[in-house]
Amino acid sequence: MAVRFVSALAVALLTLLAIVPAQAEVVFQDVTSPKGIHAWLVEDYSVPLVTIRFSFAGGTSQDPVGKEGLANLMTSLFDEGAGELDSDTFQIKLDDAGAEMSFSADLDGVYGSMRMLADQQPEAFGLLKMSVQNPRFDQNPIDRMRSQIVSGILASAQRPETAADQQWAKTLYGDHPYSRTSEGTIPGLAAVTAEDLRAFHKAMFARANLHIGVVGAIDAETLKARLDEVFGDLPAGPALTPVADMVPKLGQDIAITYNLPQTTIYMAYPGVRRDDADFFAAYVMNYILGGGDFSSRLFAEVREKRGLTYGISSSLQNADHADSLVIGTSTRADRASETLKVIEDVIARLAKDGPTEAELASAKKYIIGSYAINSMSSSVAIANTLVGLQDVDLPIDYMARRPALINAVTLEQVKAAAVKLLSVKPTILLLGPAATPADTPAAQPAPAPMPEAPAQP
Repeated sequence: MAVRFVSALAVALLTLLAIVPAQAEVVFQDVTSPKGIHAWLVEDYSVPLVTIRFSFAGGTSQDPVGKEGLANLMTSLFDEGAGELDSDTFQIKLDDAGAEMSFSADLDGVYGSMRMLADQQPEAFGLLKMSVQNPRFDQNPIDRMRSQIVSGILASAQRPETAADQQWAKTLYGDHPYSRTSEGTIPGLAAVTAEDLRAFHKAMFARANLHIGVVGAIDAETLKARLDEVFGDLPAGPALTPVADMVPKLGQDIAITYNLPQTTIYMAYPGVRRDDADFFAAYVMNYILGGGDFSSRLFAEVREKRGLTYGISSSLQNADHADSLVIGTSTRADRASETLKVIEDVIARLAKDGPTEAELASAKKYIIGSYAINSMSSSVAIANTLVGLQDVDLPIDYMARRPALINAVTLEQVKAAAVKLLSVKPTILLLGPAATPADTPAAQPAPAPMPEAPAQP
């Protein structure tokens, strides 16, 4: 992901504008351009800035076998020349337009964004159009960016945590695309050609798998013209490779031996799909278990009462094709078995008895109150929220409806979610020094680098 700034003055201005809090009252507008491009817009004239964020469904799970890293390499090249402009010229023009642009990829999507000064919209959107529609993929930038990515892979391979993440993903996802690294592999990157990049871009960048969020000093009618300019001439539909839904493989025990002062513990339980009727009950349950940081049961028992760790958390991880509930912590190597036993006891009690009424009320209050703060704290956060909601097919009035959905969750529903998700034997991975066989899963040599676990979208 590349980011370019104009000058010291522009850097200071953009930094200031990025942290200006969003207005208390935010109105989401559903905008459709003459060519049928949809976007959600929040008009805000408090600062002279426009932020656009967009996503194309697909992501690194679309990397062909043998060319792992294709999507990641592609996202590093969108400001390395487009249209008639080579890399240096494009970046100079981007600086002259007072804009910053970035692209990235995760398992399920490719994401782009641009922030620009409102009075330089024509120049900035013109460059974004070239980047989205006509990236050059010249050989010199390809070789340079590929070399940077390979250097990162080699540096990361020296960290035992990388091997653990890769073993974790392989254990949970087997041969599914989710088990592969988003950065790619050195052989896979070496096999990628400019023609591969052009074909991949053409297959993924289409109107039908596009979501857009815009925030700032721009009105709906102006935005419609900009949408058609940047996206209107893309193909109607993508040509994506189908990715199968799968259930992570649970009930496995893995110990990766490294001579470290601490042992890292990963645990994976079943998840729940974002569109499942039980999602909010599971969400509240997870908050009580370990998603609430300082107020969670895991934090209270493992950190506060026993001092076994500096931090522990659980999260519901929802991707397009797999879901899980994951717990993670690190502890002193000589107390790893004790820590794991405490975690398992906390989980067993919650599965058996469920939460208290007080825990439920506290969880609901925080979940409702924190969402707006986290999602609407800046123009960048709002733009990310606008796209994120569309990516998971939530309606434009979701934020207004969400408090009622959370408040409707009952104690019995949370208890049922705890039983359903926490009564299953998890997959457990321990990374640290060898321990006695009676206390930990059978140790195995550190694996060769394999793909990382997916982050929550």
